[in-house]
Amino acid sequence: MPKFHITHITRYHYQEPINDSANQIMLYPIEDDFQQIADHRLKITGNPLVETYKDYYNNTVGAFTNPGVHSALIIDSELTVITQTHAMPKDFIPQKEQWDLLQQIHYQLPYINFLMPQQFKHLPEVLQITDSEQAKEQTPLQLAKALSSYVFENFEYKAGVTTVETTLDEVWDLKSGVCQDFAHLLLVMLRLTNIPARYVSGYICPNKNGMRGEGATHAWVEAFIPNYGWLGLDPTNNIVVDDKHVRLAVGRNFSDCSPVKGTYKGKAQHHLEVSVKVGYEGGEQNEVQLPPVPVFTPLKTEAPNSFRLYMEQQQQ
Repeated sequence: MPKFHITHITRYHYQEPINDSANQIMLYPIEDDFQQIADHRLKITGNPLVETYKDYYNNTVGAFTNPGVHSALIIDSELTVITQTHAMPKDFIPQKEQWDLLQQIHYQLPYINFLMPQQFKHLPEVLQITDSEQAKEQTPLQLAKALSSYVFENFEYKAGVTTVETTLDEVWDLKSGVCQDFAHLLLVMLRLTNIPARYVSGYICPNKNGMRGEGATHAWVEAFIPNYGWLGLDPTNNIVVDDKHVRLAVGRNFSDCSPVKGTYKGKAQHHLEVSVKVGYEGGEQNEVQLPPVPVFTPLKTEAPNSFRLYMEQQQQ
């Protein structure tokens, strides 16, 4: 039972003092049979009252406002979590029966939300992969693992070439990106094969063994496997998720699971910095300064802030 101590600090710095900011945080780890929270403390500039609620996907979400004038906003999350080993699925049910079971739940809640197609001009190329004769001969478990391996082997992990606003088409053309890009690509491929798939945000804590995303916020995918349930697949590292991953939230995509987002009055530019420290029981802490992902947005003076702009685009 590994025990991890995680500090996740988010810092917003404003070009000039702002006021009346409203923020949403998804920094509360999921609690279930595989993940227990020993301690969790939040420190936020101004000590605001944080109201929590459960969203549609049963994630814990915090909401707070800071009505006072401030030139910075710091959100410090300190967490101690204990994880458990997962039992791995076994393919003891006939292949056709498994695919039939997936077909039966195609239009059922909550699976329908994790099968929604996404606009993607490279779909014909993806379909050549997912509809190949080799793919059709595999069980859902075998195919899910194979597609995760495909993303790992055909896309280069490279920080700084994409942002949260980079489209899947751009990632496909670049053939590179970071964990959230790898996760979004695998989501598309799994959903095209009728396997429900959901996005997961959290941390990977592999005790300095060189895995991509180590000591940082991380993203991966959970695929629904018949007669097993949700199986975590990490295409960034080409592994099945076990007790070295800590889950914060699940959803359809990154926008459902963003750790921190918010808005404020005024047109002041802002600068975002995120850092994560992971401490291992009986060991030292390591610190990783994250690249500008999910957001690193200096805004034009005339433009609204990034979250407000995002909401306007969604409404349009």
